[in-house]
Amino acid sequence: MKDIRGTLVSEGAGGVYGERMLEGCRVWDPYRSKLSALWYLDKSTDLQKDEVVLYLGAANGTTVSHVADYTECVYAVEFAPRPMQDLLAVSARRKNIIPIFGDATRPKEYAALLEPADMVYQDVAQPNQAAIAIRHLPFLKKGGRLILMLKTRSVDIRKTPEEVFAESCAELEAAGLTVEKALWLNPYHIDHAAIVCRK
Repeated sequence: MKDIRGTLVSEGAGGVYGERMLEGCRVWDPYRSKLSALWYLDKSTDLQKDEVVLYLGAANGTTVSHVADYTECVYAVEFAPRPMQDLLAVSARRKNIIPIFGDATRPKEYAALLEPADMVYQDVAQPNQAAIAIRHLPFLKKGGRLILMLKTRSVDIRKTPEEVFAESCAELEAAGLTVEKALWLNPYHIDHAAIVCRK
């Protein structure tokens, strides 16, 4: 991924969400994007031009648009109608984003629209976030990455964020994934963690 004097950027056309421009590139704000926050905390995070990405929880398309600047294709799944309208507008400006109006808890409903992915990226506010990620493993190539952005307060408010974090890592490993790194996204996103796995 590209940085200019320590600032993460992507090289696509600007004006997606009012982002700043720097030397003709879009500034990728870590306070608006958990993937950008992960890069600032762990510079080994990277995206490749030949990667196909399955993105769960695409929302308004902010992070999706940056991922699309770096990769071959992004299948962007979103369930809420209002963010989906924004995602469609973002997709209209980038030919390599395929918006899918679907429920990430029911991947069979949109399975026919997908191709094997090099990376599954998940950012959904559901209680069963690890289980949702596991349901999408059939779409992930062997050796591919899963990046789960864990919203701990959405999983179980009766447990501490640390407990939810540890249990989610254990659940992913029990499904056969290798957890390569797991870290909190403070100070950018409080009580959120990134879990990077390999299939």
